[in-house]
Amino acid sequence: LTRKWEGVLTGKGYGWGGSLIRPEATGFGQVYFLREMLAFKGDSIEGKKCAVSGSGNVAQFCAKKVISCGGKVITMSDSSGYIFDKDGIDEEKLAWIMDLKNNKRGRIKEYASKYSSAVYHEGKRPWSEKCDIALPSATQNEIEEKGAKNLVKNGCMAVCEGANMPTSPAAYEILNKAGIMFGPAKAANAGGVAVSALEMSQNAAFDEWTEEQVDSKLDQIMTGIHKQCADAAEEYGQKGDLVVGANIAGFLKVANAMMDQGVV
Repeated sequence: LTRKWEGVLTGKGYGWGGSLIRPEATGFGQVYFLREMLAFKGDSIEGKKCAVSGSGNVAQFCAKKVISCGGKVITMSDSSGYIFDKDGIDEEKLAWIMDLKNNKRGRIKEYASKYSSAVYHEGKRPWSEKCDIALPSATQNEIEEKGAKNLVKNGCMAVCEGANMPTSPAAYEILNKAGIMFGPAKAANAGGVAVSALEMSQNAAFDEWTEEQVDSKLDQIMTGIHKQCADAAEEYGQKGDLVVGANIAGFLKVANAMMDQGVV
């Protein structure tokens, strides 16, 4: 492929269209939303043990952003099982995983053969590991009741969704009852859609923004989404409940648009 045609097909923003940061957007946005969740409680990602599920696009860039924020990624997974690294997955190890999954199409269990600090758990999900933050970034309903109970038992303080609806309704009830902070996918994984809109803006203007420009705008968007959710929850008497806040904020945006346009 020529460089220009590669830009068209991969969305890397070269020549004819696309946008830089588009592949990273969902995972980065997930962590920006998490950062705001913790900041709302006067806390930060720095020093927190983070259990990440998945090892695909969202999980990879979620892990990358967690590392850059000073968090410690201790797990990643695929459909066969998960690895736990007691020393943490740093930038070098993450680069190895990205090469394994993106180029060699290997399985995550190979990580345990490469790094002696890691243990592979076949056929299991990472929610039994003791962590401060859970970042489900793989698939729907991957946190079920058993996983939620383990997260509560092990002192998890926050769950922020990167995959689409990765927490089952029953699991969410357990987490909510325990007072664990919860970032719902409908808000927390909006980064990909957000950068798709930024991509359209660049294409319409025949413009190309730098990685720093797109990342900064993504950060602003995710910060704004969290604020909308938090403000709506507080206004309607459910301060801190981002699920309620996301539902109300989303409903109001659609309802107000319909009224402004005379639909109702």
